[in-house]
Formats: sequence, C-alpha cells, structure tokens
Amino acid sequence: MSKPSVRIGGASGYWGESDMALPQFLREGDLDYIVFDYLAEITMSIMARARSVDESLGYATDFVQAVMAPHLAQIAQQGVKILSNAGGVNPLACAQALRDIIDSQGLELKVAVVLGDDLIHQKDELAALGVTEMFSREPFPSVEKIASINAYLGAFPIAEALSQGADIVITGRCVDSAVTLGACIHEFGWTVSDLDCLAGASLAGHLIECGPQATGGNFTDWHAVADSLVDVGYPIATVFADGSCDISKPKDTGGLVSVGTVCEQLLYELGDPGAYHLPDVICDFTQVTVTQLEAERVRVEGARGAGAPEQLKVSMTWADGWRLGGIWFYVGTNASQRSRSFGESAVARARAKLTTMKAPDFDEVLIEVVGDGSHFGAYSLESETREVAIKVAAKHQDKRALMLLLKELSGVGLAAPAGLAGFAGTRPKPSPVIRLFSFLHDRDAVTVELDNGIERHAFVDSPFDLRTLQQSNGPSVPAVDSDIATVEVPLERLAWGRSGDKGNKANVGVIARKPEYLPWIATSLTEACVSERLAHFMGSSAIARYYLPGISALNFLIDDVLGGGGVASLRNDPQGKTYAQILLQTPVNIPAGLLED
Repeated sequence: MSKPSVRIGGASGYWGESDMALPQFLREGDLDYIVFDYLAEITMSIMARARSVDESLGYATDFVQAVMAPHLAQIAQQGVKILSNAGGVNPLACAQALRDIIDSQGLELKVAVVLGDDLIHQKDELAALGVTEMFSREPFPSVEKIASINAYLGAFPIAEALSQGADIVITGRCVDSAVTLGACIHEFGWTVSDLDCLAGASLAGHLIECGPQATGGNFTDWHAVADSLVDVGYPIATVFADGSCDISKPKDTGGLVSVGTVCEQLLYELGDPGAYHLPDVICDFTQVTVTQLEAERVRVEGARGAGAPEQLKVSMTWADGWRLGGIWFYVGTNASQRSRSFGESAVARARAKLTTMKAPDFDEVLIEVVGDGSHFGAYSLESETREVAIKVAAKHQDKRALMLLLKELSGVGLAAPAGLAGFAGTRPKPSPVIRLFSFLHDRDAVTVELDNGIERHAFVDSPFDLRTLQQSNGPSVPAVDSDIATVEVPLERLAWGRSGDKGNKANVGVIARKPEYLPWIATSLTEACVSERLAHFMGSSAIARYYLPGISALNFLIDDVLGGGGVASLRNDPQGKTYAQILLQTPVNIPAGLLED
C-alpha cells in the first residue's frame, strides 16, 4: 500500500548554488527524498568542454565532493533517497566517483544512472535531416561547432531505478521537475494514464526546482524577507496521492512561504500555462489554486494533465565565435554622457584599426550604462546621474579582434572624459559565444537505459497517450466597468511579479495581490502596454498574454528578447531577470474603493 504522502526537499537550482540545503533537510530528519537540479542549457556546454579535456569530467563535481561526501553516512542512516541530474554530460563518471566515496566510507548505498539523453553521436544524422531551430527556424549549424546535444528525458526511468532498489539516482539531462515526479511515480504507483496526478507532481517539482526562489528568494516584497535570507530555508514539497502538494520549509530557517512567494515561482520560466509540455504529461496550470494553510505552509492543487507530447525537446549548444566585455565606472556631473563618450570612442578606434587591417567588423557591439535609468527605456525617471557603471561588450569570430578592443578601452584612460575609474585586477578575457539550438525529436529515436554499476538494460515504458497541443486560447479576463472613477497607482502596489528566460525567450508573470485587482490590472497591462514598456529590449518581438484565473495572474511570453540569451548575449541581463521589476513600475488605473478594502 502506498504512502498517503511523500516529503521531498528541493536542494539545488543551478550548478554552483550554495550548499545550505542538505544540512537543513537532514536536520529536519523526516524527508523521503532530496532532489538536486544542476542543469541549464549553457551548463551542458560548459560540462561538454570539460569532458573534452578530461574524459573523467563533465558532471557537477561539487555535488560529489562538497555536497554528498560529508553527509553520506547520515543519508544512509536516515534512509532518505537522493535524486539528481548532476550527471550532466557524463553521468557514468559522476556515479562512479560517488560509488568510490561510498565504498571508502564503508557504506552500502546503491547508485543507479539513467542514460540516453546524450545525442551527440547523432549529430551527423541530424544535420543530414535538415533539422531547424524550433523557434527561429535557423538552419542546423556546422557539426564541428557543436558542443552538446541532449534530449529532455522524463520521470518514469527514475521511478524504475528506484523500484530496482537504488538509493541514489543520477541522470543526465532531464526536465527539472522529473526528479520530483519520478519519486512520486515510484511511491504512489502512478502510470502514464494518471494524467492529473502526473501534472500535479510535475508542478510540485517546478515549485521546488529552483530552491529558495519559492521561499523568499527573488521575492517582489524583498523587504519582508531581507533580514532572514542569510538563513533562508529551502523548499519542501509534501506531495499527496492525488498530485496536490503542500509547500513548506525546514523549522527555524529564514525566508518565507506564502501565496506570493509560491505563485511567483509557479510562473517562473512558464510559457503557455494551459499547455505546458513535459516529456511525461502536457500540463494545464490555469485552474491551479494556492492557499495559505498556516504560517510557512501553502496548499497547491488543481493541476490537470492532457496526454504526453508526441516528440521530445532537444537542446543543442554550439560555438559561434567569441565575446568580451568589461565594466568601468564614471563619477561626476553628466556621468552617463561621459561614460558613453568613453565607450563609443574606444569602439570607434578599434573599428578603424580593423578596417586598416582589412579584418571583418565586430559581429555585435553593445554599450550599456547602469545608473542612468536606461534599463527603463522611455520611462526612466532619472534626470541627471552623477555615478554610473558602463559595460562595453562585443562579439567577433576572431578573439584577436576583441583583444584589440580591450587594448583601446584599457589604454585610453589618460585621454578619456574626466571621472573614469575601475576596479584594479585581472583584465577580462575573450570567452566562447555558446548559442542554444532547440528542436523536437521523435520519442522512439531516443533510447533510454538504466545502469546500476553491475549491469545495464534498456528502459521500456508503457505507451503514452500521445497528443499534439498547440498554445491554448485559455479563459478570458473578466471585464471592468469603465464608468467607475479610478486612481492611478504603480503595478507593484497591486501585484507580485517575477521574470525569467527560456533560451532567447523571456516571460513575465504578474500575480494580483487580491483577486479583485486582476481585471483592472489586465485592463492596463495589455500586450501593447508591455511591448511599449520593454520596447528598448524587444524591437519587433512577438508577445503573448495568458490568464491564470486560479491564482489571479497574467503571464507574458516574449520571443527573441534576450540578445541570444545565456552566454550568447552581450546584455547586462541576458536572462530577463529584471523585466518584472521594470514592469512593476507601470501605472494602473483602479477604483480607489478597492484599495481601501
């Protein structure tokens, strides 16, 4: 008989995150699983480069040495199981390194590996098929430039590894929520037909996959948590047999678990909430509700599932030249103008030398100033700025051209406008431009295997209810009475907001602090309004607005808005993290009576 609930701690949201979580969870002492998410698209290319230099690398080494090694004995004693995609592009090496430490400590923990996501061996075949990028429709890049190709795997292989007795499961690229869903499938005995349950546990995984972003990190109301973030608690999902869950955090930890913190994370990096595609299920989150049960605990329920996608998403990374950027400071009257003069003059001199050498121009140059309000575009409130930071960055296929630009930037200090300063130390160096190329691949072209260190066998799943769901029309926002007198207030007074990235796309989620605010927010915050507020980033990018009545929220998905995203971008904010903060300054008209309630 399955358990009535399963408690799962979310310990990591990216490679390099703080190691605070595992001691918290082990001190709590009653968790069934602890899950770690380490992978982003660009992380895969970094790991691929490491593996190309040393075949024993290519995984999150700190997961093995710094996180797991000191706590393995306590993990074994408590019987808590560990699920992680720390394997990166070399999960077998990750597992072996972990087994070696387990053996050295005289423990009996079984480590299993999920394989099959790495498709680098198919690069010539994929190139021959004429695969194009699923969003931009760009052609397949030259195969010699490809760094990694990985399919997003689902949760059922993880559940199978647990059923075969694994205490620790290591995967390569899987969807972030799969480690949580895999635990629930194993504990509750769900099948591919339990669509609502799969969707609910996937949402639980989505809520805890970014660690403390669900417990006060990056929260709009930062002032409510700032004093306690030094000891922020990492999230715990208590998942029930129907797929609903409670979100909480360990006792005596900082941060906050509230409707606001959890709803912000729910919308983070979300596209169409009515058709959220995962390998195991297509989710509909539009009717999800989030309810405060008690201090530091909320209930999340109402997710629905609608079959599984016919194809799996694959992310490929490839090298497209080099980039370089450096930051300088300016102090004094008209600091912004001075800084731009400094940057533009250095770029002009570098370009003149490239022309003399008959060398190609830079692929892209970007000068950004922080401190003059320019990130708010036409809606900047700054009049005069007396101190700013300026970043000058460029891309080129030949890194020698970037070193020439750096020479001009570094060598003009005595001939620049007054007020120039810089932090002394090592000069920046060119780094590879790694671009993301995403596409869909037939499920049956991806062979999944399980390896327990002794034997390896193919994983055979039950047939999915395969469907193709396009972006949904979704529910409509209720209309407002336009004859009611209103007052103008900033959106931040009425809503919480969070933004994030998916490749070169960005999303901005806006959650009404009270349900009755939402129709008025929606009246002001149209697609055209958002396009105007973010016009200096967007250009002609397409934008779509979605409505989530369950949590009284709007989600905006913006195409081609991050300058390439990740390390392909020259932006100060290549992941759209600041977009919500910019949008929260938007004026909204609302009846004064609603504000007084």
